[in-house]
Amino acid sequence: MHRNVDSVHNIREPDEETRAVVSSVDRLCTLCAMNVVPQPRSTYRHGDLRRALIDAGLELARAGGPQAVVLREATRRAGVVPNAAYRHFASRLDLLAAVRSAAIARVAVAMEKEFARAQRRLGADRADDARIARESLRAVGIGYLRFAFTEPGLFRTAFVAAAQVHEGPQAHRDADPARAGTSGRNPFQLLGDALDRYVAAGLLPADRRPGAEYLAWSAVHGLAMLALDGPLRGTPRTALRALGERIVEMVERGL
Repeated sequence: MHRNVDSVHNIREPDEETRAVVSSVDRLCTLCAMNVVPQPRSTYRHGDLRRALIDAGLELARAGGPQAVVLREATRRAGVVPNAAYRHFASRLDLLAAVRSAAIARVAVAMEKEFARAQRRLGADRADDARIARESLRAVGIGYLRFAFTEPGLFRTAFVAAAQVHEGPQAHRDADPARAGTSGRNPFQLLGDALDRYVAAGLLPADRRPGAEYLAWSAVHGLAMLALDGPLRGTPRTALRALGERIVEMVERGL
């Protein structure tokens, strides 16, 4: 009997981990007795998983272009298991399409920032419609080229990956908030706005306005691709900026 009492006295208090397990079991038993089934979590521990995967995809695109955007690596960077991505993206192409939209939105933001700089330069001349129109078109072109030269991976993802995601020719015109800057306008729409200002200021005849977006866009995009993947690859940044200024001036005069 004395030996049994000693054994009881020698029993240690359960540690914190054991108490937590017992508490969980007790809670589950209580729920079962109440006929309550615990609901699965609808969110992930770090919040918006879709946004986290797109952000991870943007990092991959920045480093390696559209071909670097893969689901497994995006989920690894987001800190979840690969299967978790399929709750938001049916395939790698679905993720690429979302990353592409986000990259296009960043191009729009770059254009808007360039125009904001132009407005600061205008100062007291903000009432000059002709100068505003010129600065607007210049901002669209320079902002586009600046983004291409400084973010080649994202630029390729924004404008070279369309065929990979089977996107039709109308898509760049659509008012998709996922592709817009802070103004709510995407790059193609910002270009259209600048050309409309040209018409309003009397710098472009109205009968020459239809299709002018494609002429201006072709010029700056052509320079961007020559610099990224063509014979101008490796050209010093200062030289590319000078060429960008000239191509925008050429577009303006050609209109």
